[in-house]
Amino acid sequence: MPNSSSISEFLLLALADTRQLRLLHFWLLLGIYLAALLGNGLISTAVACHHRLHSPMYFFLLNLALLDLGCISTTLPKAMANVLWDTRDISYAGCVAQTFLFVFLISAEYCILTIMSYDRYVAICKPLHYGTLMDSRACATMAAAAWATMFLYSVLHTANTFSLPLCQGNAVNQFFCEIPQILKLSCSQSYLREIWLLVISVSLAFGCFVFIVVSYVQIFRAVLRMPSEQGRHKAFSTCLPHLAVVSLFLSTGMVAYVKPPSVSCPSVELMVSFLYSVVPPTLNPLIYSMRNRELRDAVRKMMPCSHFSRDKLLTCLYN
Repeated sequence: MPNSSSISEFLLLALADTRQLRLLHFWLLLGIYLAALLGNGLISTAVACHHRLHSPMYFFLLNLALLDLGCISTTLPKAMANVLWDTRDISYAGCVAQTFLFVFLISAEYCILTIMSYDRYVAICKPLHYGTLMDSRACATMAAAAWATMFLYSVLHTANTFSLPLCQGNAVNQFFCEIPQILKLSCSQSYLREIWLLVISVSLAFGCFVFIVVSYVQIFRAVLRMPSEQGRHKAFSTCLPHLAVVSLFLSTGMVAYVKPPSVSCPSVELMVSFLYSVVPPTLNPLIYSMRNRELRDAVRKMMPCSHFSRDKLLTCLYN
């Protein structure tokens, strides 16, 4: 049987067997990828260019959009290329890079979502201290700490995973390289070396989850005590998009990693991985823009012809 020293490439899961299905999958993936690029790109540009959006909430939203762009760009382009050219291979170095980037970006996104819940908690429960607790220096420090910590964590996790001897071939039962699928290729006892790191990972993830839940319990208690209905509506409108994004992120992740072994088959694995790696980066811009008028207005101002009156619309379109 092959070992890790003799493996020069991995074989990813084939998405389709016939040419017609491959083309269908390619155009579907391309449409999803372009939608994610457009949505997250517009949010990033709007937050960076519009002074009214230079606040802690939108600063962290900018970080989230950049992480979503990186996350979906780590997995989909290679999958589209394999579907279009009817190949399955990815080089050993490419698999290592893809694994590292995906772990880094997805874990950093979870940290940013946790920080965003703290931002909403301070804004609603401690409004008089918001300017002090969430000034520009504090926001930059928290974001930098999230990115740097998850970078080091991903280096350690990826290096430890690919240092294991691989005795189960080189076929990855997934459309991209991820740590659980690589561990399935390791020798029977060697994966025990990874357990301590997995325990740390679960502990950190659970700690962030508890922090988010406690933050929102305090937020909802504070909102329900507000005497003004308009104040309650405004508070909910700033919290609900973040809560929806967190719920989407956690629900798809839990389906991927907490599902029972009895439902493990290639088609289920593919659907689940698609849910947690592709769906959140694509839907997050839509979720945030649905109830956020400031963000919608900023995006609309970037569109061509947005500053023209209706009478001049045809002139703008034809010139």
